[in-house]
Amino acid sequence: MITKKRLAAAAALAAAGALALAGCSGSGGGADKPASAAPTHLEGTVSLWHFFSDREADVIQSVVDDFEKKYPDVKVEVHSGQDDEKITKAIAAGKDVDVAISYSTDIVGTFCSSGAFIDLKPYIDRDKVDLGNLSAMPKSYTEFDGTRCAMPMLADAFGLYYNKDILQKFGYTAPPKTLSELETMALQMTTYNKDGSIKTLGYNPLMGWGENAAAHLGPAAGAQWLDDKGQSAVGADAGWPELMTWQRDFVQKIGYDKLQKFTAGLGQEFSADNPFQTGKVAMNLDGEWRTAFIKDQAPDLDYGTAPFPTADDHTDLYGGGYITGNIAGIGKGSKNPELAWALLKYLTTDTDAVVKAANGLGNVPTTTAALQSPNLSLPDQFQTFLDIMASPHSDTTPPSPVGAGYQKTFNDFWTKFQSGDGSGLTEGLKTVDKQINDQIALTTGP
Repeated sequence: MITKKRLAAAAALAAAGALALAGCSGSGGGADKPASAAPTHLEGTVSLWHFFSDREADVIQSVVDDFEKKYPDVKVEVHSGQDDEKITKAIAAGKDVDVAISYSTDIVGTFCSSGAFIDLKPYIDRDKVDLGNLSAMPKSYTEFDGTRCAMPMLADAFGLYYNKDILQKFGYTAPPKTLSELETMALQMTTYNKDGSIKTLGYNPLMGWGENAAAHLGPAAGAQWLDDKGQSAVGADAGWPELMTWQRDFVQKIGYDKLQKFTAGLGQEFSADNPFQTGKVAMNLDGEWRTAFIKDQAPDLDYGTAPFPTADDHTDLYGGGYITGNIAGIGKGSKNPELAWALLKYLTTDTDAVVKAANGLGNVPTTTAALQSPNLSLPDQFQTFLDIMASPHSDTTPPSPVGAGYQKTFNDFWTKFQSGDGSGLTEGLKTVDKQINDQIALTTGP
């Protein structure tokens, strides 16, 4: 799952990663060219590095076990619990990283441009892998500047969760479809203690809380991040000030200080005390993985899911949402790229493998065949996220050589803006543009 916390970690890693990988060859560097035909027999040892741990690591291992059964002369050495920082350092140090799974699409720009992940196009072309089988968004965020150095391995889609009992209590039979409807319903469902402090919230609009981040809200207004030249488009896109003004005004109607105090006392996002799961918050922006947490931690919760509401003047976008996901590639130090490619291709394109991983991890499949598979077994509420994945109105954050750095810069500004008087927005966004473009120039050169 790509949480806001991991987004922050990816942003912090971007600058360090670019320096660590500076010694890597240029785009697509690393392994020798593949043979003219795929091997007829696979044998040997291949390493797989991934970030999963505990139960999720067991799911990945079960898929690896299937690969080994299919190719009995192959042994996969699994390195679990390896986050992006560890993988980056391992590749930069020349360690034998055959296949690596990252939790961040934001690392693609750095890994493709530096050659830390090898160019997969020669293997894809040779084996006639149909990239048309990939869903649109995952296909877009696994390449950078014309180089496909990664393949998508499951995705995250963001939507609205709503407590059916609370909505019914206040006379609502359906979730909101526009931001004004969300605000109206949320304000009516917010309750207060005798001292005026918040008792329960209809929706928590605070930026920085839960999964409230610019990237996750952007599709509600079709807001764009970068222009065709890879420069910041934040200041020029009308969607961002529209979203920011709506969100800030929403915060002020409840009270910034009241929201801060209430939020500070809420349970942790990934604990059984999650405020949506305990009824402290009636509606929430979250990823598809929440369905698995609810099944485990709050099985009696009567809830529904829906696409996140759109800005009032962008109702044509309803049904879409923010999409991101895990990505996988072959490290430049791979000593057996053919075997690495066989494993990578299996993990990301074999329908049974993708479905098994999706069922076990509670994530969205990234191939059309897996999305349509009768073996896909997920809660009824999960259908919303499958629909969001298929929607032409869904969007993602574009790869950049600064990774998630541009998102962090904007999030930092927005988080400060929400507590102010609303002035200086235009000039503030111009400053954000400059800061982002300076980051990009520092990484790529003039």
